Amino acid sequence: MKLTLYAFLGIVLVALNGCTDKCKETRTFRQFTPFTLTVAQVRNGIQTEQPRTLASPGKLYTKDGFLFINEIKEGIHVIDNRNPSAPKMVSFLRIPGNGDMAIRNNILYADSYMDLVAFDIRDPQNIRELNRVKDVFPNGQFDGGYWSLNAPQEIINDQRVTYVTQTTQTNCEDGTGGCPNCAMDVWRGGGVFFNASSIQSGSAAVSTNGTGGSMARFALYDNYLYTVSQSDMQLFDIRKPSDPKQGTKVTLGWGIETIFPYKDKLFIGAQSGMHIYDNSNPEKPVRMSTFEHARVCDPVVVHEDKAYVTLRSGSACQGFTNQLEVVDISNLYNPRLLKTYPMKNPHGLGIDFPNLFICEGAYGLKTFNAADALQIDQLDHLEGFHAYDVIPLGKSLLLVGRDGFYQFDYSNPKKLRLLSKIPVQRPFPAS
Repeated sequence: MKLTLYAFLGIVLVALNGCTDKCKETRTFRQFTPFTLTVAQVRNGIQTEQPRTLASPGKLYTKDGFLFINEIKEGIHVIDNRNPSAPKMVSFLRIPGNGDMAIRNNILYADSYMDLVAFDIRDPQNIRELNRVKDVFPNGQFDGGYWSLNAPQEIINDQRVTYVTQTTQTNCEDGTGGCPNCAMDVWRGGGVFFNASSIQSGSAAVSTNGTGGSMARFALYDNYLYTVSQSDMQLFDIRKPSDPKQGTKVTLGWGIETIFPYKDKLFIGAQSGMHIYDNSNPEKPVRMSTFEHARVCDPVVVHEDKAYVTLRSGSACQGFTNQLEVVDISNLYNPRLLKTYPMKNPHGLGIDFPNLFICEGAYGLKTFNAADALQIDQLDHLEGFHAYDVIPLGKSLLLVGRDGFYQFDYSNPKKLRLLSKIPVQRPFPAS
């Protein structure tokens, strides 16, 4: 076996070749061009613009019939989705360095590099900045990618990304006409995984919160906004929603990826496990326990006394496991594994019990009946597109992936029906 390693500014991309005959190997990787911004340019760069097409979609959020789709490091697409069969692009909120968001009432909270910004979104065509908490996020904290701040000079160092695809002859024919080991997964912070071969918010305390996906790093509960970095949870007091105040910072450990609030508990997805926090005192979350697993990417959703955790291999996660784990959390101080189900490359997931939806990256979307945790049955598998994260909303399912945004009717979970699609207007390597 020959191992080919591509490393660009700390991102390691791996392609494996095996077998004996020849086939074509397609590799897609990123090239980075450094650029700089001043802090003043970032803070003066907020602007509501005309709608633009999706290019690099990241996080997904919904509130009161409107969609908010992050354009990685650029801002947020605002979409009128009151008719799911015909969503309408309304505006684009330019936010330099944006990677995540949350909404309470008519206030949108979003990161802009080192700052948290609060917006008034009552008029989606004229969104206004209300307040800003400055210098609260560490360098490259969120999924917008890797950047650093030179505080004395007030300069932000960042990188633009271009995609390069190479096709070469290799010795990896598997005898079936396929070339399974020729694929390369490419990770880009905050967005999706590309494969060249081939949230749901649980907070019911406040009905005016929006709903995010399982990949979210922002969450709302009671009078607080919770944001997680790779190692910490930063709280913001939003008793006055238009004027957030920096609150407690909780050290979580390394490799933190997602946050899922459910009732008065917080479930934190990490590369090494799932952390459970008691949030009965929302100002001071307290760790209850940790469910540990192999080092892999790890979003989580919860329903009653079960947690559903997807484990994914990938260069960012430094692991090789692809599976769904069902965890018994009836005793929150002693979570225990009930059963493991093999997957291909699971990303985000959503639960509308008993329906469980799992994004399989380049392998599409799978629907399961999770009524029996010990015998979760697959109901449907939609292929031909990339699936990154989902939000189930009763009968309609929101899905974002590398090539666009999709909506499905799942009133019949055995046969999902496409309602609409907003495509990405950017060329991708052939699958």
